[in-house]
Amino acid sequence: MDDLADWLRDRPHYDGQLVDERTLPGRDASTRDVDLESRLESALAERGIDALYEHQADAISAVRDGDDVVVATPTASGKSLAYTVPAFERAMDHGGRTLYVAPQNALVADQQETFSELASDLGFGSRVQVDTYTGRLSRSEKQAVRDRRPTVLLTNPEMLHYALLPHGHRLWEWFFSGLETVVLDEVHEYRGVFGGHVAHVLRRLRRVCERFDADPDFVCCSATIGNPVEHAARVTGKPESGFALVDEDTSERGPRHWLLWNPPEEAGGEGRRRSSHVETRHLMADLVMRGHQTLAFTRSRQGAERNATGTADDLRDRGEHDLAGEIAAYQAALTDDRRRSLEAGLHDGSLRGVWSTSALELGVDVGGLDAVLLDGYPGTQMNTFQRAGRAGRGTDPAAVALVAGEDQLDQYVMNHPEELFDGDPEDAIVDPANEHLLDPHVASAARENWLSPEDERYFPRFAERVRTLESRGVIERRETEHGTRWTYAGDGSPQHEMSLRSIDDREVRLLDPSGDTIATMEFSDALRDAHPGAIYHHQGQRYEVVDLDLANDVADLQPTYADHYTRVLTDKDMEVREDREERAPFAREDVPVRFADVTLTEQVTGYERRNAKRGESEATVSLDLPEQTLETRALYYTVPSDVEAELRAAGDLPGAIHAAEHAMISMFPTELLCDRGDIGGLSTPVHPHTGRPTIFIYDGYPGGVGLARAGFDSVAELAERTLAMLEACDCADGCPACVQSPQCGNANDPLDKQLAIELLDAIT
Repeated sequence: MDDLADWLRDRPHYDGQLVDERTLPGRDASTRDVDLESRLESALAERGIDALYEHQADAISAVRDGDDVVVATPTASGKSLAYTVPAFERAMDHGGRTLYVAPQNALVADQQETFSELASDLGFGSRVQVDTYTGRLSRSEKQAVRDRRPTVLLTNPEMLHYALLPHGHRLWEWFFSGLETVVLDEVHEYRGVFGGHVAHVLRRLRRVCERFDADPDFVCCSATIGNPVEHAARVTGKPESGFALVDEDTSERGPRHWLLWNPPEEAGGEGRRRSSHVETRHLMADLVMRGHQTLAFTRSRQGAERNATGTADDLRDRGEHDLAGEIAAYQAALTDDRRRSLEAGLHDGSLRGVWSTSALELGVDVGGLDAVLLDGYPGTQMNTFQRAGRAGRGTDPAAVALVAGEDQLDQYVMNHPEELFDGDPEDAIVDPANEHLLDPHVASAARENWLSPEDERYFPRFAERVRTLESRGVIERRETEHGTRWTYAGDGSPQHEMSLRSIDDREVRLLDPSGDTIATMEFSDALRDAHPGAIYHHQGQRYEVVDLDLANDVADLQPTYADHYTRVLTDKDMEVREDREERAPFAREDVPVRFADVTLTEQVTGYERRNAKRGESEATVSLDLPEQTLETRALYYTVPSDVEAELRAAGDLPGAIHAAEHAMISMFPTELLCDRGDIGGLSTPVHPHTGRPTIFIYDGYPGGVGLARAGFDSVAELAERTLAMLEACDCADGCPACVQSPQCGNANDPLDKQLAIELLDAIT
């Protein structure tokens, strides 16, 4: 591995792509003896575990002391023993029960296998009984789990929400009354809309446990994020002061060689670079031919499948037919058996190269790998190091190559590698106070057990939301000998009327020519991505949407060989309903930033057909689709009068503020854990609320999920990073690496990069 960079420079496809290389040194493990129950100690010793890492010992000690715990250490640092040991100890000692919750079924299955093997080695009479409870079980299998009454139960948030909590008093009293430990694995995944839902599911869990006189400890396992304790407290609803933080990784690690790989610019295309997918395919073929088992992460299921096929073809072209048969794709849509087969192939080395979506970023055990390739910057420092953590076996050296795309975040990392390696990790954001998420969970809690005024300790804005739900007839008040109570007023199940992974209940089904549903989209997404004429990709097939029937919420698709893609055009209008906060974070005191409740009105007015190879617009087509309104939250600021005068004199005020808006949105994930599409923006030369040129950055979900609020707190740092990104881009007029956005509803017109630099420089 030491000579890998030099070797790659000699490859035929090398053209100066290596812009940074560094080696993160390895280290020896720091261990500590921990007194364990003799059978558990023997079972661990059979697995080669004679002592525990210090961070594992610290976590176990904190759980034994009755603390809530956050273990925030990198991938493959042995977090699982931090909760396995106390869970098994409590079961063996007195039958204490543990609930393990993970965001993906693959992770649940992986942990079930590990737990079960360890439990079987404890011998007869240990009282450690391990079971899973997921939606893939049949009715009889679920009944069998309840009959066995396991002491360790593994599930996902959906089953906790749909199956356990609604039947807590009828089917699960035996479990909740003895529940002592709740393990939240990959707690950093619980952010945004999904995190808000899960936060309320866990409040409902604590509420049900209280009814059975149980008060479980929480063990939260997280990647390295900026606010692990704050985030765990927000997700669980428990006080920050009760959490012990374990965040020093004391496991052994070999040296890790990092390569930052920037594809060369294409001739004549300002800001356009050779495809990161093609570059990563070349690198994987090179590495597996050199004998390095390699995992490549890419952004989509289609991309994983397509690139795995392309890598195999590349190897055949090089005469490596045997290696070509040892390349595969791993993604969430595969069957359980296929996923397990691929995981086993990575473990035993029979697979030499695998392309994966983020599905393998989480803690599924696939052993250590020689190299990890990142096809495009994953969007956050946290995700980058989570994926990179898959590289390395013990103290053996490993390699990680980050292959950049051409957009703003990727190119920012290429130009500022110190931000990746030395910068602070991003904060995870979740907002349990969003009424769009809160109301259905309060109703669900009322269905599970009557509400009382004391429940305000579980649910934010409780009294306000109860009044609202009562006025709507969702819950009804009853005066009892114990005081005021509220019960669910309906006959159905409010739990089954919502999805934990979305905030929009209306969905559009995408139908192929046979009438089969090949995918579903939230209604607002369908207006953008499934309008008549839209090009849609699914499982390697390209479709054109021939009809969008909004009366029945279906879109009809036909296969196509069209060599273009589509990009929607939109009109937006922003109303400021109420200003909530104001601060002056910039160097200029006359540029206040406000945080406000806003209403966004947006209408898809048409779309562009753009050539797939050249990216050029070929035609513009008008559409007549309904307006959508979004009540959310935003931060905004105005351009000071002297700067406005300069920009107007330069002739392109709209281009300046539009470019600054795009650029700031693109850099948002450098401060906060979010996807690039979670936030939006609007800039206007004169806004009626301010009477001045105004830039808005808004939360892309009804009610907001905390992103705009967190951005309001860190907007000065965001503006400074944005300015640095713009100044580092060497294009003349603006390109995908600085101010152009594929999400722009105005076809990236107007944009003025140089004036955006002047604007941000003036305020920072």
